[in-house]
Amino acid sequence: MTIERPDPDQLLARVEREKAKARRGRLKIFFGAAAGVGKTYAMLLAAHERRAENIDIIVGLVETHGRKETAILLEGLEVLPPKQIDYRGTTLREFDLDAALKRKPSVILVDELAHTNAQGCRHPKRWQDIEELLDAGIDVYTALNVQHLESLNDDIGQISGIRVWETVPDTVFEAANEIELVDLPPDELLDRLKDGKVYLPQQAEEAIKHFFRKGNLIALRELALRQTANQVDTQMLNYREDNSISEVWQVNERIMVCIGSNALAERLVRSGKRLATSLRAEWIVVYVETPELQRLSAEKRDGVLRILRLAEQLGAETVTLSAPDMSSAIIKFSNERNVTKIVMGKPTRRGWKRLLLGSLVDVLISDAHNINLYLLGSPRYDRDGSGDKAEVSLYRKNPLPGLGGKLSSRKKDTLGYVWAVAVIVAITVLAYLMFGRFELANLVMVFLLGVVFIAMRFGRGPSILASLLGVAIFDFLFVTPYFSFSVSDSQYLVTLLAMLIVAILISNLMANVRSQAKVAGHRERRATVLYAMSRDLTASQSEDEIVRAAVHHLYSEFGSRNVILFPDANSRIIYPTGQIMPESLHATDLSVAQWVMDHNEIAGQGTHTLPGAEAIYFPLSNKEAVLGVLVLLPVNLRRVFLPEQQKLLETFLGQIAQAITRVRLTEQARKTQVEIEAERLRNSLLSSISHDLRTPLATIVGSASTLVEEDHALKAEDKLELSRAIYNEGLRMSSLVNNILDMARLDAGTIELNKQWFPLEEIIGAVLTLLQKRLAGRLVTVKLPPGTPMIYVDAVMIEQVLINLLENLLRYTPERSPVEIMAEAFSGAMEISIADQGPGIPKGLENQLFEKFYRVRHEAAQSGVGLGLAICKAIIEAHGGSIQAQNRPTGGAVFSFMIPLDHAPPALGQEE
Repeated sequence: MTIERPDPDQLLARVEREKAKARRGRLKIFFGAAAGVGKTYAMLLAAHERRAENIDIIVGLVETHGRKETAILLEGLEVLPPKQIDYRGTTLREFDLDAALKRKPSVILVDELAHTNAQGCRHPKRWQDIEELLDAGIDVYTALNVQHLESLNDDIGQISGIRVWETVPDTVFEAANEIELVDLPPDELLDRLKDGKVYLPQQAEEAIKHFFRKGNLIALRELALRQTANQVDTQMLNYREDNSISEVWQVNERIMVCIGSNALAERLVRSGKRLATSLRAEWIVVYVETPELQRLSAEKRDGVLRILRLAEQLGAETVTLSAPDMSSAIIKFSNERNVTKIVMGKPTRRGWKRLLLGSLVDVLISDAHNINLYLLGSPRYDRDGSGDKAEVSLYRKNPLPGLGGKLSSRKKDTLGYVWAVAVIVAITVLAYLMFGRFELANLVMVFLLGVVFIAMRFGRGPSILASLLGVAIFDFLFVTPYFSFSVSDSQYLVTLLAMLIVAILISNLMANVRSQAKVAGHRERRATVLYAMSRDLTASQSEDEIVRAAVHHLYSEFGSRNVILFPDANSRIIYPTGQIMPESLHATDLSVAQWVMDHNEIAGQGTHTLPGAEAIYFPLSNKEAVLGVLVLLPVNLRRVFLPEQQKLLETFLGQIAQAITRVRLTEQARKTQVEIEAERLRNSLLSSISHDLRTPLATIVGSASTLVEEDHALKAEDKLELSRAIYNEGLRMSSLVNNILDMARLDAGTIELNKQWFPLEEIIGAVLTLLQKRLAGRLVTVKLPPGTPMIYVDAVMIEQVLINLLENLLRYTPERSPVEIMAEAFSGAMEISIADQGPGIPKGLENQLFEKFYRVRHEAAQSGVGLGLAICKAIIEAHGGSIQAQNRPTGGAVFSFMIPLDHAPPALGQEE
């Protein structure tokens, strides 16, 4: 086992993951192929083992389904009482989440992970209850059948013919810390079913005819085994990553097929498919794009693309790696993915070329430890070059639709060789002028400078020509005997040989540097494009903004007009009406888009599905569903389907889907919050009305019944007292209902203010006149400074504010305590205050007084539903002002509100 020093970034990420795991409880799932295999029984046995270890473990909810052997195991364990919920006349037993959180054991058993909770529970699904338990740091044991996994729902429905509606997201299953497979052969499970140990006899007969057929059980058992193996494999890979183990562990077959830009690629893919099928193993097709391979012709690059698409059709995962060295990239990727077998072609280099230049196969045999190599023989090529023709014909065979044609670069290559000759001629003229005045070593440097220039501008071939031509001219013109290629002094042979080797090495190095700089430039550009799109998508707050940003960036990068289509309420793709942009595609085939939406597969031009379409159709999907379809009309298919461009487009699609999901979840959360708030207000309203209507209604009913039943026995003054009580309580009910209606109209924004100029003293005088009887016995002081300006308000609304404030004061202050009404004009505003000398406001509740249905004393003798101050706040804010409450230093409370004075009041004419 090889253990390397971990990367700091990986180490930091691992520390963060471990911290998150330490705070969160551990989830253990007892996993089975079907009901009756013994998951709950195994879970209870594990609970007894933990209890014997003095672990605080309780049973939150376990479904025994009448099985005696399972019920017996509940003895000796603490069982949490279930939550009783009345639903349509039936009492349902549900898991009591609040009681479990309050008890907070170390481990809790909660059966049936996929169960749907009854209405009235906090969460609609039981797995959501378990998520809350895990977040609280409680370990959970639970049970799950394979047919309840969301990703397998369609496949199992097709196998069994029965649709399972209760499902669990795969992310919950994948996040489990431990999966314990509870397995039972199909024959034994059928015997248990016939013996009545799973269902009642009548139910068992129906189950055997439908879901519990032997073929179904075999298929379910295989799916359960595969899911468990995949989960264990993921845990093994995580362990290797956390411990920086680079050596491959031979625990699960994973095949990697390495292809190149030659005719053997298609044979390698088909052979890899056969090998993976025989071993029932996962397989990956890898193409390593080195700087040398990036200079391939367009025809060969199209051939590589065709092979990669063929591999995807055969079920492989395709990966394109970019690296300067092919062997190191393959070894690194193999160690990361725990590849056990590599399939590749035999080395084509023979003899001295393989000895000097090396071979990829030799390097892998030497450095790829614990990995088996499978070499596929290449076809024998004829000496007349017929092999090359065969290679070209293979790439022309079955091309991707729309990728025909050939882009030749001969003109550019020829221009490079012409420049090489021209530069060497120019260097020769310069060296001839320098000859006799400088040493020959300086002339050598001048020729090398020309080689470097050609290598930087035109690559390896022209630079090698410049090297050879420069050495030949240097020998012919500047080495004795002149104008001859013979050398008089043997030392010059060393000089010429060194000059040739150095020139060739420099040309190769400069060509590699130039190619790597080009690759780095492409990567930087792609990173910049991704960053810009990610930034714009993150800043988008609506689907329309996301679509606009996505359409713009896709057009900028791929030069193709495009449009994003979404389904309507009936899941039918419709064309958008709001995407009016220059980059948008204004017409498309909705039937193709609907097919892509339904099948979650790419289609259109350049693909093997509906290739006659003018555009390319890409599904926009997340893990749960297909969100929409991207329709792109390419100006050049290579800009879309070349491996690096295809990866970039896939990243774009993933970012767009994530942004749309984020916005939709945010909108859903907002609507949920609104519904919660509406439900809270409804409950508060019903609670308040139920109390505040009960008292006046009881008084009215009691007084009225006394008048009706004992009319002749009552005295006149008693009748008057009862009538007055009915009248007063009716006024209280009318005031309560009016407050509720006023608050509803203010919240809906249906009340329009009738703002006019009014003197403040008239408004205050009208309010005091209305409340004259209720203010009797109290000293009311009105302090208005001289020259108080008029205010531009709705007088009726402001009178309602003052009435509500005074009624609130009368309700919460002692009788005969004084009242002060004050006003003060500021720059651009008028402040009006009402102060008392009562007990004041409890500390910290100054702002809560203005919330709907909030009262300092609940269920007290004071009537009202807590809307009076909320109405005041809504009216003042409608006027553009603000209201506040605070305690006075001398005792009591003061309520004050500000009314803005936006412009000067009109001048009043002199009275006649």
